Amino acid sequence: MSTSVGNVGSVSRASTWRTPAVIILCGCAIGMLGFGPRSSLGFFVQPMSRDFAWGRDVFGLAIAIQNLLWGLGQPFAGAVADRFGLFRVMCVGAVLYAGGLLLMRYSATPLSLDIGAGVMVGFGLAGCSFNLVLSAFAKLLPAEKRGLALGAGTAAGSFGQFLFAPVGVALIDNFGWQAALTVFASLMLLIIPLSLALSTPRVAPAASASAHDEQSFTTALAEAFGHRSYVLLVLGFFTCGFQLAFITVHLPAYLVDRGISTQIGGWVIAAIGLFNIMGSLSVGALQNYLPKRYILSAIYVTRGLSTLAFISFPVTPFSAIAFGAVSGLTWLSTVPPTSALVALMFGTRWLATLYGFAFVSHQVGGFLGVWLGGVVFERFGSYTPIWWLSILFGVLSALINLPIVEKPVPRMVAQPA
Repeated sequence: MSTSVGNVGSVSRASTWRTPAVIILCGCAIGMLGFGPRSSLGFFVQPMSRDFAWGRDVFGLAIAIQNLLWGLGQPFAGAVADRFGLFRVMCVGAVLYAGGLLLMRYSATPLSLDIGAGVMVGFGLAGCSFNLVLSAFAKLLPAEKRGLALGAGTAAGSFGQFLFAPVGVALIDNFGWQAALTVFASLMLLIIPLSLALSTPRVAPAASASAHDEQSFTTALAEAFGHRSYVLLVLGFFTCGFQLAFITVHLPAYLVDRGISTQIGGWVIAAIGLFNIMGSLSVGALQNYLPKRYILSAIYVTRGLSTLAFISFPVTPFSAIAFGAVSGLTWLSTVPPTSALVALMFGTRWLATLYGFAFVSHQVGGFLGVWLGGVVFERFGSYTPIWWLSILFGVLSALINLPIVEKPVPRMVAQPA
């Protein structure tokens, strides 16, 4: 049987156990597991730094490497998944992720921390994070279910953050940070059986069913990076990574510096995850009715204003949780419209690849947010310059997204002789 990717997905839905509901549920579970532990790593900064007499810049560099390699690895993981199917990529990613957390548990030097928490977890995330889940949703689900599924997959990552943050704090407080990392590593292996539901077929180089499917890898990249709207989308996504990574890693320590307990810090990160469930689902639904570029601009403006309010007043448990709630509403809400815009402009054939290259920009921003946060704090004893830089980037990204054109790219269609 020779069919396109979309047709294979239709046949699979009709003739196997992989119904749309099963695909969405398993994909959401993978998103939750993949995003949960890495969003809780900020709680390991202080106990590990205390045990090994490290500055925050040491831990910040390891997580910065993780963000950068996650981003750099994403387009290649996406290309392999587009070409050879998703299951193999997910398995390798889950094993790397689990191994990186275990190596982090036994790290006693900055180098071993960089390799475990940085290199291995970074490449592991590239292979098993919710980014690939979203591309599988776009390929396997019918068009009318994609918008809500993209929002649900993103919200599942947020639920992982909501769940793993207080659990991580409780494990560290009661059993130590080493035991917490061991538990997290074991849970990552659950991704392997869950990814069976998201298996996409291997696509032969000559397989095609439309003009969209006939594109080669290099042609798809040339078309995307020659398209102004895609470039603007990629540039705007940089800010998202900068803001999220800085807050995820450095906000818990920032709150402790302001006299807020670690437990409250755990609930602030959990609030971000909880409220982003609502934010992601809402954006996933709204993008069917409102221009996606306006949604993205509104998200970046809201982030900037909430950050400005947070740093302008004394930090209290109430203000910290309120900041977490507002941040949560916009946390990963950029992902559904960003991935949907890529699919709208270029189709789904190379979606994992093209979204992966957009994600590189996101993770370069994440690298700088985490790394500069640690460097600036060690030098000036304050995160204030990074907070203001985050506000500036938010304003710039809000403006960058406005000129995006929301329509498919024009393509030459071969005419019969």
